[in-house]
Amino acid sequence: MVHPKTLGRELALQYLYMHDLLNGTDVQPLSDYLGMQEQPPDAETAELSKKLVSAVIEHRGELDAEIAAAAKNWTLNRMAFVDRNILRLGLAELIACPETPYKVIINEAVELARRYSSEAACGFVNGLLDKMRPKYRPNAEEGSEPAAI
Repeated sequence: MVHPKTLGRELALQYLYMHDLLNGTDVQPLSDYLGMQEQPPDAETAELSKKLVSAVIEHRGELDAEIAAAAKNWTLNRMAFVDRNILRLGLAELIACPETPYKVIINEAVELARRYSSEAACGFVNGLLDKMRPKYRPNAEEGSEPAAI
């Protein structure tokens, strides 16, 4: 059984991928998308999806600027749609969800890359999110955060 927050991240990624691919035009509302799932998500799952999607869409320019600065020799338009949306999602969660340990956020992003992209993308996502982490979690030292999802 998939943890509700893991499913929330996955649904958020799927929606953000669609939103990015369609360039934000003719995209159904997130609540409609969530309601169309084979098994509609529970309240906790839907809440996390909505929080993350909202954070990414509202702050996409800032997130993209941070990712571009961290990804030397890469531009966002050169990245695969799914990879850049995993990065946006992970960075948005680092910023918007201080209650979630950074190791969980990065691990979940790597697992999304493994499932929806490639093994090479796993290292790419892990490296970039870990590079950006100190700016948003400066006091998070190795072993200082509890493991939780």
